[in-house]
Parts: sequence; structure tokens; C-alpha cells
Amino acid sequence: MVRKSGEERKAEIIQGTLDIASEEGASKVTTQAIADRVGIAQPTIFRHFKTRDAIFMAALEWVSGHMFKLLEADMLRNSPPDEKLRIFLQRQLFLLSKQRGIPRILFSDRLHMEDPALKETVQRIIARMTERLSVILQDGIDGGQFDPGIDSDETARMIVALIQGSVMRWSIFDFNYALADQADCIWNMVWPAIRAR
Repeated sequence: MVRKSGEERKAEIIQGTLDIASEEGASKVTTQAIADRVGIAQPTIFRHFKTRDAIFMAALEWVSGHMFKLLEADMLRNSPPDEKLRIFLQRQLFLLSKQRGIPRILFSDRLHMEDPALKETVQRIIARMTERLSVILQDGIDGGQFDPGIDSDETARMIVALIQGSVMRWSIFDFNYALADQADCIWNMVWPAIRAR
């Protein structure tokens, strides 16, 4: 039997957590349920994470880390800002569509009411995403592609809200449609509002 590295074991625990959250909701995620899902003893989890909420934080940071890597790569391209924005929307929703447990955690009482540290983690992720979007929008304004009358920061916040609303609706409707398809819907709403006249 091949012994798994600490990073491999952490990744298994995170994925097991997301799977349970997706199927049963965040409230059903216990360290025993995670251990059963992964096929390890419960004490093994505590060798890698101190608490269940630490696993939630690691899951959120893991998914957001993948999103930001893609976003940073897109921002380094020579593509025009409208293409960067469209790709950003497509990739965000595509990646989230592959991790159904994320919205279950994001919209749980655990995050909203019970764990300030978990909430702060999500606030940091949202702030970073909003900042990256604002840079794309400002580049488009400076380059004459986007309407100079828009406020890049406020518009970025509204686009993030559209993404969050789309993810929440998808979760409420039990993931019964393709979330990634909503990227085009958001784009078709945003583009006429921001393009240069």
C-alpha cells in the first residue's frame, strides 16, 4: 500500500468535504462523515486540520486559488479587456460548476452566523475577485473600449453580485441546469451597459 503525502491527504479531505456538502448540505459535514467518505480514521483528519471549519476554509481557498491562477493568466494576455471580462465570467462559473459543495458552504448559517473567521476568508476572496475585475474594467475605460462614465469599482461589485446570485439560484434549484451557461446571460446583460458609445 502506497502511503499518501500530507498534501494528497489534505486534497482528499477537502474533496470529501465538498462532496458531502454538495449532496447533503454543509450542516451534514462532520469529521466522522468526512473520514467515512475518504476511507480514513477520524483522528487522521485532525493531523491535517484542527477543526471542521479549517477544512471549510481550506476548501474555499483551494477553489479560489484555482480561479485566481486562471484569472492572473488571462490578465497577462494581450487580449482586449472585453475578451478578458468574458473569459473571466466563463471560467468563474465553469470552475464553480465543478464544485457543487462551495455554494452549500457559502450560503450556510455556518458561514453567515457562526464562524467569523470563515466569513472573513470569503470576504477576502470576494474583495480580491472584485479588485481584479475592477482592473479589467479600468483598462477598458482607459483604452476607450468601455464607457468612461462607469465607475470601475462599483461595476466590478455589481458583476460579482451577478455571479453570486447565479450561483445561489443554481444551488437553490438543486444544480438542475448548467451553471456555466449563465456566463453568456451575464455577459449579454453587462456588455450593453459598459461598452463605449
